Amino acid sequence: MYGPNPLRISKLREDIRNEIAREQGDQSGGPDFFGPFWRSAKDHVFGISDLHNQVEIHIGNNPRRANLYPQLRDGFLLWWNERRRWTNLPFSESNAIKGILQIGALGTEIKIDSVMSVRDGHGDDHFIYPYFSEVPALPDEAARIALWVLQNAFPDTPSDELRVLDVIRGNNFSLEAVPLQGNEEDILIHRYRHLLEQWNDLREEYD
Repeated sequence: MYGPNPLRISKLREDIRNEIAREQGDQSGGPDFFGPFWRSAKDHVFGISDLHNQVEIHIGNNPRRANLYPQLRDGFLLWWNERRRWTNLPFSESNAIKGILQIGALGTEIKIDSVMSVRDGHGDDHFIYPYFSEVPALPDEAARIALWVLQNAFPDTPSDELRVLDVIRGNNFSLEAVPLQGNEEDILIHRYRHLLEQWNDLREEYD
């Protein structure tokens, strides 16, 4: 939504091609470059494996991402080692949260998963949703909308423990840092409708 128009069009074309492939029976959905890294980041947090070693394995499995994976690693470790403000006691995995937020005005839904759920040594839970893109850096407004989505998708989760992490840059966003202003749903609907219009216009080129 917040990327420059050429990038947005490229991403929409990629999504259209994947949609056409699914229509033709291909359910693979293409390779997932970020899922393996995020699993390794979680394992690093819980002391299961070392992220440096895991990134080397990921690069070996996918040399085309030899530039991206180190950026993700360094940004994540910058946040985890230097910018995180939780207690430095042993961490364990908290209850996983995933859900769907219905957007009635659009007749659509937003699926939320891949949340890192961490319980610290004091028993406090922390929930981190990742933003992986190289471009653009996550703007405050986009982080605010993402936090609004998380808050509404998980109403029983303490909102002051919800975070959005711009992984490559190691920047962490909370509702304290980017407070809600009450117009998040309107902004989301406006930008989402624009994406749908672009998607539909581009889809016609493939018919």
